[in-house]
This record gives sequence, C-alpha cells and structure tokens, in this order.
Amino acid sequence: MILVIDFGSQTSHLINRRLSELGVKSLLINPQDAILSIVKHKPKGIILSGGPSSVYEKNALIIDKKIFSYNIPILGICYGLQLIVHNLMGKVISGKKEYGPAVLNILDIGNLLSKGLPKNITVWMSHGDEIISLPKGFLVLGATETMPFAFIADVKKKLYGVQFHPEVEHTEYGDKILENFANVCEISRNYEAIDIDALIKNIKDKVGDSYVVGAVSGGVDSTVAGVLTARAIGKQFIPVYVDNGLMRDGTTEFVEKIFTHIGHTSPIVLKVGDSMLKRLEGVSDSEQKRKIIGKYYIDLFEQEMDKLIFLNNPVKFLLQGTIYSDVIESGNPKDSTQSLSSDGYSASNATKIKSHHNVGGLPENMKLKLLEPLRHFYKDEVRQIGKLLGLPDNFINKQTFPGPGYAIRIRGEVTKSRLDKVRQADTIVLEELERANLLDKIYMSFAIMTGAMSTAVKGDGRFFGEIIALRVVESKDVMTSTWARIPYDILQKISSRIVNEVPEISRVVYDITTKPPATMEWE
Repeated sequence: MILVIDFGSQTSHLINRRLSELGVKSLLINPQDAILSIVKHKPKGIILSGGPSSVYEKNALIIDKKIFSYNIPILGICYGLQLIVHNLMGKVISGKKEYGPAVLNILDIGNLLSKGLPKNITVWMSHGDEIISLPKGFLVLGATETMPFAFIADVKKKLYGVQFHPEVEHTEYGDKILENFANVCEISRNYEAIDIDALIKNIKDKVGDSYVVGAVSGGVDSTVAGVLTARAIGKQFIPVYVDNGLMRDGTTEFVEKIFTHIGHTSPIVLKVGDSMLKRLEGVSDSEQKRKIIGKYYIDLFEQEMDKLIFLNNPVKFLLQGTIYSDVIESGNPKDSTQSLSSDGYSASNATKIKSHHNVGGLPENMKLKLLEPLRHFYKDEVRQIGKLLGLPDNFINKQTFPGPGYAIRIRGEVTKSRLDKVRQADTIVLEELERANLLDKIYMSFAIMTGAMSTAVKGDGRFFGEIIALRVVESKDVMTSTWARIPYDILQKISSRIVNEVPEISRVVYDITTKPPATMEWE
C-alpha cells in the first residue's frame, strides 16, 4: 500500500481516491502517526499531502525526519514538497502565490516520474510559499513561468516532489504522475468497484429496526441517498421535503416524482417559506444564514419525529445527502458514520472554508442520529451510485443546487423582493443555456444578487440598481472547477434579458474565477 500523510489539504482524501482508481491500496493518516504506521503497515510508498501551513511557521505540521531513513519512495505534493525540501536543508520562503491553472514545462522526460508526459501540461496550483534552493542531490524535472522548482526528484533516494496538485481533475496527466509513482513503488494493482450491496448492508446494520426520517431536497445527493436508504430499509424510511421557499420552482413536484418512480411512500412536504424568511430577517452574514437554516431543519425533523411516535419502533435517524466535499469544506467535523480507514482515521487538519448547513451548520445537541451513507463519496461517484441503483439520467444528472438554496445566492439580507429577483434571473440563465443546448455540458449555473450597486441608463434616464453576477462552472468532483467558456452571444442574451426583465437590476457581470481560489458558491 501507499501511506498518504495528511497535512490539512482540502484534497488529501482525493489522493486516496485517485490511487484507488489506479488499483492501488492506500491509507490516510495523521503526521504524528507516520512512523508507527510505517512500522505496522510496511508501505511500498509514502505521499505527503498539501496543507494550509508554512513549513517555517512555529506551529506548522511537521514530519519525523526518520521517515527519510526507511528507503521508501516518497512523493511530496505542494506543502509536502516544501516539507521535504525544508527537512533536507533546502530553503522555502513566503513568496509567489498561485491559485488555479499554470503551464508546467517538462524539462526531463526520461525520469520515472515524468515518463509518458508531454512537454507542456496544465497543472492546478494552490500555494503561498516558494522554494528558492534545493537540497543536494535533487534535479529539476519541470518548471512553470514563476516556479523554477515545480517538479523535482532525487532519483538515488527515490524522493519526488510537485508544487501542483496531481490529484485534482483539472491537472492534466495528474493520474499519470500518480501511476508513475506507484510504478516506482513497484505496487501491484487491485481495482475495486463501488459495492452497492455493501452500502445497503451498512445502512441495514446501522439502522436495525429503527425508523429514519430523510431530508430530501430534489438534489442529486439527497436523491441518491434517499433511494439507497429506501432500497435498504423499505417503509422504515420516511422522506421529508422542506419547502422552505428558497428552492428552484418545480422542486416539490420533482421530489414527489422521485419516490413515485421507485414505488416508495410519497414524501411528507413541510411548507415553511414564510417562517424561513422571518428567521433570516436582518441576517447578512453567510455563516449565520447557514447555521439558521441548519438549525431550523433539525427542529422541523425532530418535530416530525415526535409526530411519528405511533410507529412500533422509534425514529432514531436523520438521513442526509452529505458528500465528501461538504465535509472537507466545513473543516472536517467529527465523522458521524464511519472512519476513513481501518485505523479509525478521520481527517482533522483541513481548514474550515464554510459551514455547509448539513454539516458544520447543525446544532450540537440533536435528538436524532445522523445517517450519511454518501459521506465519503465525491459528486461524480454519487452519480455513479445512482446509475447502479437504476435511476434515470434526469434524476442523477440534474444540476446541483445548494441545500440553503437562494439564501446563499443573495449577498446580504434575504428579503422577499430580492428572493423573487434572484429566482427570476436564475430561471433566465437556465432557459437560455437549455435553448443553446449547453445545460448538460456544464456542472452548475446560477445568478447571484451581489449587493453591489451601479449606475445604468433606462428609458433615457439615470438608474441606480443592483448588479447580478453569473457563475457557470465545469467540474467533476467539486474539489476544483473552472469557468465555462459560454459563447459571447449567449452571455449577451442572458445579460439583456436579466437587465430588461428583472426589476431594479443595473448590469450583469460574469465570474471567471477558478476553484481554487474561489469556492463554487459565493457564500
């Protein structure tokens, strides 16, 4: 196996996934457990992940230098590369910062780690420090315009490092680099497919005779989680849809259609739009919005639990369609279902980006236990599970939509007026992308009420109104994304319709920021 040592990167777990896709067994561990894990598991290779720290900081996560004495091939990624250089007497400083795409020029294509790569590839960067001198014995395999030591190796000691992230989908030939490292480690392959029967058995074993109320929203994640749970425990699963007034039009009907399709009980629909708006009144902070929505959801589900006491067995669980990107961006809250590894590891070093309402936004004291069967899967894997469950393409390929809905697509206070405007603008975006046959080619598209104001001219008079931003992105697993190259005439049509049809809007701007540094949503 390969040990993956987690220094807090948002994509540490993604390294494990990429290795699994290559048929390579791996284990994610904390830095302080590295030496014991090496002795216990006798790995054929070690990967040091990225992370948010700087190696020269006082409280930076470090690695025991003894790790270099085992003669085990090591690959350092981003922070992991800098850690290798720092420990072996090279020099790392606070320097050039890079977030997003960069062009890597391969300078040595004869090395085992660069074997099979073209001379130029696009890689994904996310770092704030830079290496200015290498330890003795290292050679440069590749460089970018700003990073002369972006890809290095000490062939004799089998030490390798990349300043970019080969594990993310937007790095070209990233899988090839990881495959080359596995070959350096001389690891045999064993490909494992997603085991639906095992997922169903895990749900049955966890739930037993208890009942489960399920938070279904019509999104891909909650749809697949709900169908998987219904398949596992049948009528013990009670789907509940919260019509909070913040979702896209037609969502209630779509949710009902899902459970009709699989022959399950129609969901309980809770219409709480007016109540939700009252709770959000005067609230501008995005984290506070998420927590208010998360707490209200739990209150509603616990109320439903009390109404269902007539059942022979109690309602003990709340099903959520939490996926791994929700968990990692929320700062890796305590895992409520199962560990990431047989050693009981649950990633704990990642920096909190935002509290997803179904993870970091939940209240600490809950009557219900969480059931999250998709917690360790990425978006594209969830869609694969949906296909294995036999769900139609229009169920599992539906454009993703956040649980807090339009509340986090309105910068500042959520009012009925602004809610009506963002919904109208969002509908225009969807309509025009569908007319242009582009809707199924993108991952997500939406409008944002920015809260910024600008001057416009309407009816030959001065008008001062709000700016709407468009975000249309391409992604596979949500860990990285790039903006969609929508034809200019389509963007023009969307812009013209929004400023003409949506009241009090002055102009439309297009967000062309990649992830990283930006997140998928604005809030």
